[in-house]
Amino acid sequence: MSGFSRYQSVLELFTEAHPSWTVPGISQTLDLPSSTAYRTVRELVKGGWLEPSAGASYRLGAAFIVYDRLIRLTDPLVQAGYGILQEAVRQAHIPCVGLLARLYHETVMCIADEATSGADFRSSYQRGRLMPLTTGATSKVILAQLNGRKLGKLLKSTEDAQPSGHTVEEFRNNLGAIRKAGYCVSRGEIDAGLVGIAAPIVAPELGVIASLSLVISADGLSDAAERRLTLLTVSSAALASEQLSTSNQRQR
Repeated sequence: MSGFSRYQSVLELFTEAHPSWTVPGISQTLDLPSSTAYRTVRELVKGGWLEPSAGASYRLGAAFIVYDRLIRLTDPLVQAGYGILQEAVRQAHIPCVGLLARLYHETVMCIADEATSGADFRSSYQRGRLMPLTTGATSKVILAQLNGRKLGKLLKSTEDAQPSGHTVEEFRNNLGAIRKAGYCVSRGEIDAGLVGIAAPIVAPELGVIASLSLVISADGLSDAAERRLTLLTVSSAALASEQLSTSNQRQR
């Protein structure tokens, strides 16, 4: 292990379950020589990516906060979509959580969320949290936008490529139906008792494949309300796609 991959491997050790590490622990877990582990940690501390914690351990550093702020201000999807997401949540007139999510390697990542004050539930989709690629409306509506070759590669590489009760071919057909419809509705696939309604945000010229979603409690959700929220989600996602394209043309 050398170069950037070594630094990346060290940083990827830090999780919610294991937020701090000692140098010997890093060395043993990654099978790195002690001298290499100490040098790598020293350089990460110098750059602000790690900082000292209790008991001769280290935690993630403040440099991540600097870049988190920067990406919030410069990410074209956040710039084009967050205001639209806020307005969609406002127009829902029902307790809900709105989400902006994007494809990230072999997962889907939420990059922004917005909840009504009356929502007494939370979605498992949270900013920066990696979620399954083939489960839930937020993810499946993104997957449905991929071309055959890229879709096949992702389905082959993901462990959950064949959802329970479906063959890969059946799942492909379901994705085709989602793409044709222009939206996806899922019930309890990610969080029990919640309904997800998602529509795609696509800007090929920017390499953006994303989705806008509304998450609502299934209790008391009428067919009429679901249809209204589906139209709201689809129109909001289409507006975000248009904003992305317009923004890109202005920057040329």
